[in-house]
Amino acid sequence: MLKLFNSLTKKKEEFIPLDPHIIKMYHCGPTVYWNQHIGNMRGMLMGDLVRRTLIYLGYDVRYVRNYTDFGHLTSDADEGEDKMEKASKRENLDPRVIADKYIKQFEKDTTNLNILDPTVKARATDYLEEMTKIIEILLEKGFAYTTSKAVYFDVTKFENYTALSGQNLYENISGAGFGKVSDENKKHPFDFALWFFKVGDHKNALQFWPSPFKSDLVNNGLGFPGWHIECSAMVRKELGKSIDIHFGGVEHIPVHHTNEIAQSESANGVKFVNYWLHNEHLTLNNSKISKSDGNFILLDELIEKGYDPMHLRYLLIGSHYRSKQNFSFEALDSARNAYKRLVANLIKLKNSNENNGKVIKIWKDKFIEAIEDDVNVPQALSYVWDLLKSDEKPLDKYATIMEFDKVLGLSLAKAVLNEKKISVNDDILSKEIQDLISKREIARSNKDWNLADKIRDELKTKFEFEVIDKK
Repeated sequence: MLKLFNSLTKKKEEFIPLDPHIIKMYHCGPTVYWNQHIGNMRGMLMGDLVRRTLIYLGYDVRYVRNYTDFGHLTSDADEGEDKMEKASKRENLDPRVIADKYIKQFEKDTTNLNILDPTVKARATDYLEEMTKIIEILLEKGFAYTTSKAVYFDVTKFENYTALSGQNLYENISGAGFGKVSDENKKHPFDFALWFFKVGDHKNALQFWPSPFKSDLVNNGLGFPGWHIECSAMVRKELGKSIDIHFGGVEHIPVHHTNEIAQSESANGVKFVNYWLHNEHLTLNNSKISKSDGNFILLDELIEKGYDPMHLRYLLIGSHYRSKQNFSFEALDSARNAYKRLVANLIKLKNSNENNGKVIKIWKDKFIEAIEDDVNVPQALSYVWDLLKSDEKPLDKYATIMEFDKVLGLSLAKAVLNEKKISVNDDILSKEIQDLISKREIARSNKDWNLADKIRDELKTKFEFEVIDKK
C-alpha cells in the first residue's frame, strides 16, 4: 500500500487515486531565463522518482511539467522585474529566443540525468486563453477585483488561505506581508496579482497581450498574467479541475502553491489537489545554492570535469526527497566510485555461466515495501547492495537489480554494455601494442634502427605508450 507525505495535512496518507486507471500529476517546472543548476535539477529528479514509483506500482501516469516563459517577477511579492525580460536585456535577445535557448539546455540536462519526458510539456505562453478564462470567473464570483494597474485576488475572500503554509497572514513573510506596495489601490498588502496592466513598473514590458479586463490607464486591457495563475491554467487545461498529485520545491509552499490553491478552488468550486508533495533543497558545500551570488554548479560543468551524469543521479537518489542534501565533490567522488563498483559487480554477474536469471520475489517485495513508504528510494537503493552480498544465484541477482533500476533510473543496462565494450576494446588495444613491440624487437635485432624508432614514435603518439630500452 503506497503512502505519501501530504504537505497540506503534514502526515503520511494512504494514496487513493481519483481514478484507479490513471494518475494526474503536475510538477512545477523551471522559469526558463537561465541554465538550471544542480539544485534545480535535483527537484526535477525527485519528481521523476515519484513518477517512476507510480509506474512501477502499476499506475498509468499523466505527468505534466511546465515551462514558465513570462510573468515570473524577481520577487514573489509581485514586485521587481520579469525574469524573462531581465534575461532578454542581459543577452540582448527576444524573450521567446531566451525561452527556446534555455528550454533546449534544460531538456539536454534532463535527458543526461535519465529523467523521463513528461506526458505534456506545458509552455505558459500557450495557455493565455485559459488564464483569462479563470480570471474572468474569479471576477464574476467576487474573489478578484480590478485597479488601474492590475487585477488582484482578494485573499480575505478565501477561507483557510494559509492552510498549506501554516503561516499567519499578517506576518511580514515573503510575498504576503506589509512590504512595499506599488499599487495604492490594492485592498490588502497580501493580495496577489492575476493580471498586470502595461502601466507603472510594467509600462515598458516586452511581452504583453490584450485582455477583457478594464483599466483607465491602458487600452484593450494590455498586459500580462501573474506567475501563479499560469500553473492553475495549465493544470485545468491538461488535467482537469482536480488532480491527484502536485509536486514542487518547498520554496513554493508559502506563496506560489498557496496562491494556486486559492485561485483554483475559488474558480473551480472543487478541491484542487489531493496530495501535495514537496522536495527539500540541495546545498553546495553547506551553503544555499544561489545564481545571484554565483554559488552554483551546472551539470555541464560536472561533465567537463569527467563525471558521468549517472554519478550525480546516484548521489542525489541517496537522500530522501523530503530531506535536505549537501553537495560536495568529495560526496560526488564517493558516488562515482560506488556507481563504478555497482556496474563492475553487475558485469561479473552477467558473465556467469548460468541460464537466464529471474527476479527474486523476496527481494522485490522488500524493494516495493521501501518505495511504498513515501518513495523511500535511499532504502530501496540499500537493498541493491544487500542483494549483491547475498547467496542468491548470480543471474537472478542481475535480473532483480535490473528490475529495481526501473525506479532508480541509473541506466545500469546501458552502463554494463558500455563497460563491456570498453573491456573488449582494451583487449584489442593491448594486442595491437604487443604486436608493435614484437615488430620493434625484430627491427632492433636486425639493426633496422629507423624502423625501430618509427614504431617507438607510433606507440607514443597513438597509444601514449613509452618504450624505454635497457642499456
